[in-house]
This record gives sequence, C-alpha cells and structure tokens, in this order.
Amino acid sequence: MGFLSLREDLANLVREYVSQSEDKEFYREPLVGFSSAKDQLFKNIKSNVGLEHLYPQDILPEAKTVISFFIPFSKSIVSSNQADESVSAEWAESYVKTNALINHISEKIIEYLNSIGIKAATIKATHNFDEKTLRAGWSHRSAAYAAGLGKFGVNRMLITKAGSAGRYGTVIMSQEITPDERPEEEYCLYYKNGSCLKCLKACPVNALSTDGFDRFKCYDRLLDVSKQFTDLGMCDVCGKCVVSCPLAVIDK
Repeated sequence: MGFLSLREDLANLVREYVSQSEDKEFYREPLVGFSSAKDQLFKNIKSNVGLEHLYPQDILPEAKTVISFFIPFSKSIVSSNQADESVSAEWAESYVKTNALINHISEKIIEYLNSIGIKAATIKATHNFDEKTLRAGWSHRSAAYAAGLGKFGVNRMLITKAGSAGRYGTVIMSQEITPDERPEEEYCLYYKNGSCLKCLKACPVNALSTDGFDRFKCYDRLLDVSKQFTDLGMCDVCGKCVVSCPLAVIDK
C-alpha cells in the first residue's frame, strides 16, 4: 500500500464513521490532517504547552506520524447554544456523544492499521487531565495545529477551515506519512485585525482575556453546568466562547 492511498484510506475511515453515526445530524464533514512525530512543535511541546505534556513517543515508542481529526458540529447544534447564558441540552448531548464517537473512531483506526502491520495508539477524547492542575497530558488541539488543521484564536480554540465548533481526536502510528503544511494566515479576527473579541464578552465567568486564560474559573463553570445534565454522565461543558465566535461554523 502506498503512502497516498493510506492517507486517503484513513481520511475516508473517519468520514465513514461520522456519516454512519446514529447522531450524524449533529455533524458536518470531518477534517483529517497529518504531522510528523518528530516535528519541532512536538519537540518543544513541554516548553510551549506544559511540562506534563507527553511526546508522541511516550504514547507509542515507534511513533512516526500523528493523525489528527476534527468533527465539526452542525449549524443547528451551534445555534442551540447561542441563545443565552445557559447551556443547551443539544450542546451538552453532542459533547458527550461526540467524545464517545471519537474514542470509537480512534479504536477503529488502530484496528485497521494493526491489520496491515502498522502499530498505533490513541489518547482518549477528554478527561485526560490532572484534576488539581487542570493540565492535560495530551492536547488534541495542539496536535491538530501541528497537522495544519487550523490556527488558534484568542479564545484558545483552534479555528479550522470548517470553523471552531467541534471536537478533536488523535491517533499516533508507526508509519511515516508526508506531513500537511500549516496555514500562515490568521483566522481569528482579533489576531487578524484587532477586531471582534466576542468570545471574551460571551464568557459567563470572565475566564478569558487577550493576555491569558483562567482555567480554574472555566472549570468551575463546567462543573456547575454538569449538575444540570446528570442524566448524561460527566458533562462538563459550556462552549459559549466557541459558539459566540463568528467563525464557529464555516461552510467549506
């Protein structure tokens, strides 16, 4: 199997599982990108993101390529959470179900790769962080940035060509694939021309600023919201900084 066909096979696999999902109406077409496990961004990840962040080789010693995929939410899911300060039931449900879908897709990718003699490993979609420091051992968004899927906005979310509203997954494999190029253009309107900042104004607990992010204020808000959706299990969501962004949904 050639590298080009493997690249396309993996992208098609992600698209297939999203399109065949029981909740396919929650989503738009996913994006898939590839980065080198030896990329300088990963080599510098501990200084750029945090000392607790793992290298790809910590997850898979034979790591050659990092596969990143983004599942963007539908316009209806995004608009459901725009009405007021409260979190919509649709947004909460989509968060929980999408995390499960990402884990499922990641495992299916691993099964496929293993079947053709390629080693692979994954990191669960969420709740892979230290509850005291609120810092994660792996940032799916940072990996997606390395894979050229988008650029970060002032709200600390990644803005892709499909928008910023959605969820990310990562699979690391032992096969080398030519990495995707990263975009140079800024997508975030604040970083582009100093305008907007709707995400900062939309944060119910003022956790965001142009200079930083108070992760503890944010997480307290998420835990408060989770009490409203106990039927969904652990549902620590908000998303107001995402849905308020003019680039939350971009039609490709």
